[in-house]
Amino acid sequence: MDDGYRNTNQVSDDYRYQDGNYDAPNDGYYRGGDEPAQEEDAQSDVTEGHDEDDEVYEGEYQGIPHPDDIKEKQKKRAPAMDDEYRDRADLMAERMEDEEQLAHQYENIIEECGHGRFQWTLFFVLGLALMADGVEVFVVGFVLPSAEKDMCLSSSNKGMLGLIVYLGMMVGAVLLGGLADKLGRKQCLIISLAINAASAFLSSFVQGYGFFLFCRLISGLGIGGTLPIVFPYFSEFLSREKRGEHLSWLCMFWMIGGIYASAMAWSIIPHYGWGFSMGTKYHFHSWRVFVLVCALPCIASLVALKFMPESPRFLLEIGKHDEAWMILKQVHDTNMRAKGEPERVFTVSYIKTPKQVDEFIEIQSSTGTWYQRWLVRITTTLKQVWDNVLYCLTAQYRMNTLMLAVVWFTMALSYYGLIVWFPDMIRYFQDEAYESRVKIFDEEEVSHFTFNFTLENQIHRNGEYKNDKFIGMKFKEVRFEDSLFEDCYFEDVRSSETFFENCTIISTVFYNTDLYEHKFINCRLINTTFMMEKEGCHIDFEEDNDFLIYLVSFLGSLSVLPGNIISALLMDKIGRIKMIGGSMLISAVCCFFLFFGNSESAMIGWQCLFCGASIAAWNALDVITVELYPTDKRGTAFGILNGLCKFGAILGNSIFSSFVGITKVVPILLASSALVGGGLLALRLPETREQVLMYDFPKDPPLADAAGIR
Repeated sequence: MDDGYRNTNQVSDDYRYQDGNYDAPNDGYYRGGDEPAQEEDAQSDVTEGHDEDDEVYEGEYQGIPHPDDIKEKQKKRAPAMDDEYRDRADLMAERMEDEEQLAHQYENIIEECGHGRFQWTLFFVLGLALMADGVEVFVVGFVLPSAEKDMCLSSSNKGMLGLIVYLGMMVGAVLLGGLADKLGRKQCLIISLAINAASAFLSSFVQGYGFFLFCRLISGLGIGGTLPIVFPYFSEFLSREKRGEHLSWLCMFWMIGGIYASAMAWSIIPHYGWGFSMGTKYHFHSWRVFVLVCALPCIASLVALKFMPESPRFLLEIGKHDEAWMILKQVHDTNMRAKGEPERVFTVSYIKTPKQVDEFIEIQSSTGTWYQRWLVRITTTLKQVWDNVLYCLTAQYRMNTLMLAVVWFTMALSYYGLIVWFPDMIRYFQDEAYESRVKIFDEEEVSHFTFNFTLENQIHRNGEYKNDKFIGMKFKEVRFEDSLFEDCYFEDVRSSETFFENCTIISTVFYNTDLYEHKFINCRLINTTFMMEKEGCHIDFEEDNDFLIYLVSFLGSLSVLPGNIISALLMDKIGRIKMIGGSMLISAVCCFFLFFGNSESAMIGWQCLFCGASIAAWNALDVITVELYPTDKRGTAFGILNGLCKFGAILGNSIFSSFVGITKVVPILLASSALVGGGLLALRLPETREQVLMYDFPKDPPLADAAGIR
């Protein structure tokens, strides 16, 4: 007989029936579980080399139990009490025991599947989804200088537009992260990406501020669910030895998203001719093209995700053994073929499935109307999501959840606050330098002169202008104080930050200008005519500084690369806890040295150092959040913490931006204190790098918690 046959007999001999149970080999696999014994010939059918004369059950190749085995198992369990009459605490205790067995078995199965082509394919698909999340953070900041002119946005409107995306992300993280534990990782990620892609596409075409704001809110809600799903999804295909490193590599796509957004903005937005107009009411300018281009990573990930399977770990949690087995076999076969070992057989025939205790109320198709049936499904699912949220706060997880919440919040408050504060401070330094170069003209007298050039950064006091013409010109940061204009003519004049204070204007004509009434402060207008005023907003806009905005964002994203590489290589060597604590404390030191940054170049340099130092903490937070919670609570917990992170981002943006030009002591001290406090607290979290993908349950869980009593 050939070697394959001898190996088959060896596999069959590994299982011996003793007292109604399998005596499994000590290799970590729960192949038998509580399944009944099989004949040696039937067992040998699982692998190659079986006798062709034996009767073969086809379902055995797919890990599906034989009907006779099922009947036998039911007979053995007949004396046991029916689940519906058992105490819920007993059912939960049994499920927890099953979970612990499944966690160790699943770890061994993933190791058998190997790490190869399948994981790398999923890596790039999920990376595009994470890239879409990174792009979304930068989109509004890049389009604001152009969009404010199209939509006539005031300062309050711009502030709301900047915060609305974070608000949508906060809600989306909690909602979609919770749904991922009930509906599945793949399905919820598709929903999340589809919502974002559709809203981003629509937002590029809407003209009004209200509709644009609503579209960005819905877009944020969609993309907010990406982060809490991507990391649990990918982690459930990784072995313990690979998990920390490869989840950290996945974080690089967020940085790539920032670089992509910066490069596209730099390439597209300044080209104002890349748009079109339909009449006088509809304008599609270059910044709208940029919004469309930013949706491409999301669309690409959405299409590619259709060819990826659901997480088998999630399927096992909800009792879908056969589907999970088929996916794991697909992972195994894909990796083995890529390694040149297509003959390698997937040896797992049965995987432990946890006890199912969820009570899902379903009504028949003949009961009620269609919307009543959907209402029951939706309310039941939302109730289950809410129960998961509360479960994360039970005694078993409360302390870890609260500590993680503080660390996530302090990290977000300082990081997102500072990445907004850095550009604002750089712009403030530029404005100070600009104002220091102002030219002042006192008591000048100009008559019969034609101004057809730009006047910039000037103050004119006590001047007299008679029979002068101002034609086809621009005023930029110009002030006329206590001056006289007599028999003058203004035509086709554009202005920004230009005002007339305490001036006397006599027999003067303003034709096709944007010198509106609010620009004449305490002025006397005698026999003065305003004709054909320019259409548009009566608001002075900040001058475009595309180079500054794009360069700062590009350098900030690029500076993350070294920190990302270092954190990925060291994540499994020094551990998650030391990575978080060390990164946050180093970031606090970088933040403190901002006291010595009094120039544009210094602020850009410290921004790069801060972003590079803090990325390791972000990566480790993503990894440890995945590892501290069981599979059926992982998405919910990640969603809660990521939603809290977005709330911290909203507070950070609001607080830090309000101190620009006033003092930098408060932002620096606040950010440094938050980072130090969060970093020290992180050192008290449990280390998870040696654990299988499930936080170990207590052997004797409190009955109140096990029964779901709160």
